[in-house]
Amino acid sequence: MAISVFDLFKIGIGPSSSHTVGPMRAAALFVQGLRERGELERVTRVEVQLYGSLSATGIGHGSDNAVIMGLMGEWPDAIDPSQIGLRIATLRETDTLLLDSRLPIPFVWARDMRLIDENLAFHPNAMTLVAEGPSGELHRDTYYSVGGGFVVDQAQAESGVADMDRTVLPYDFSSAVELLELCQTHELSVAQLMLANERVWRSEDEIRGGLMKLWRAMQDCVEQGLKHEGILPGGLNVRRRAAKLHRSLQELNKPNVIGSTLSAMEWVNLFALAVNEENAAGGRMVTAPTNGAAGIIPAVLHYFMKFSEVVTDANVVDYFLAAAAVGILCKKNASISGAEVGCQGEVGSACAMAAAGLAQVLGATPEQLCNAAEIGLEHNLGLTCDPVGGLVQVPCIERNAIAAVKAINAAQMALRGDGQHFISLDRVIRTMRDTGADMHDKYKETSRGGLAVSAVEC
Repeated sequence: MAISVFDLFKIGIGPSSSHTVGPMRAAALFVQGLRERGELERVTRVEVQLYGSLSATGIGHGSDNAVIMGLMGEWPDAIDPSQIGLRIATLRETDTLLLDSRLPIPFVWARDMRLIDENLAFHPNAMTLVAEGPSGELHRDTYYSVGGGFVVDQAQAESGVADMDRTVLPYDFSSAVELLELCQTHELSVAQLMLANERVWRSEDEIRGGLMKLWRAMQDCVEQGLKHEGILPGGLNVRRRAAKLHRSLQELNKPNVIGSTLSAMEWVNLFALAVNEENAAGGRMVTAPTNGAAGIIPAVLHYFMKFSEVVTDANVVDYFLAAAAVGILCKKNASISGAEVGCQGEVGSACAMAAAGLAQVLGATPEQLCNAAEIGLEHNLGLTCDPVGGLVQVPCIERNAIAAVKAINAAQMALRGDGQHFISLDRVIRTMRDTGADMHDKYKETSRGGLAVSAVEC
């Protein structure tokens, strides 16, 4: 299975990669399939069935709205987030869905948007779409949103080749041991090895240009997060804090003002909060590798760019490539889906990826880089996914800030050592997988346990 850096980092919208980006992609793929089979103009009704975690927290994560946008022919990387609310309101008022943004069909929300409290076998994030015509059912398909915006349809799930790219890579690896052996044998850094693999799909100019585009999108997301204040949507009345914190930190930069010795940490907090507040509001951001953990990797990169004396575009490229190597290991050998293994798969994986990326640009050996990733992931093991109200707000926003600081510390600790560590990166990834398998479902993005329940009781 070949995974590209551009599979792990994708421009999309909030608040969730598995509950918003994935369902929108699935619905858009469904419409695309109808179009390709010449069935689109014959559709007279569409029914949406959300199962498992998509049903349990789908409203808070915007899964219902995302599916509708996908049925309208929209894709997460191109849609204007500011138009979603207006278009959903129009649909609800008129009971009319513009299929593929051009074909009006009846859609009665209470009848055609079904939330089903049942888990399908392949994955907790499941949805079935049914298209009917004048003579009955035209087509149906079931899709699984398996984390990070990746989507698997029923045929792929049954065949066992779900969402797999069979591209042959020059330096293919499925474990950290294999990665380190390849780096040593060919005298490559992790970033250099990843760049060589990426050249199978794209030219080097396209790779570097694409990664810089992702970085600009991350910067734009932070800037947007610093512009907005007030209450986040969803009903929890969570206040945005990034803009106020930014003003406070700017005061520390003025002459004759005594600054905090912890101001660097506060800047890291700021960057993470800005991203995740924007994500919670449904704004444009970069899945890294998921939306719920999207603030960690940009926060650490912002930290490096702000506090380093010399920074270049090459640093940005190396950061993303090294981070993606660890993300590939997490996805191949465990999961990056909160609905599958809890938040350790989202925040834990992102923390490990950010630690690896930072270690790379600070000059780490491949062994030190893997050590940094191991430290970052090890200290997120067992982390549950228990969003209050099904919203990607509490504890998700603060959790990104904490994990970003943890990633920086992990990289610094690893750089002080020689790369040798008691627990290997492969072992800690397997432990994340096994811990997720043992974890009760109520702690895996269902809002039926943990803080999600405690907050209601309070």
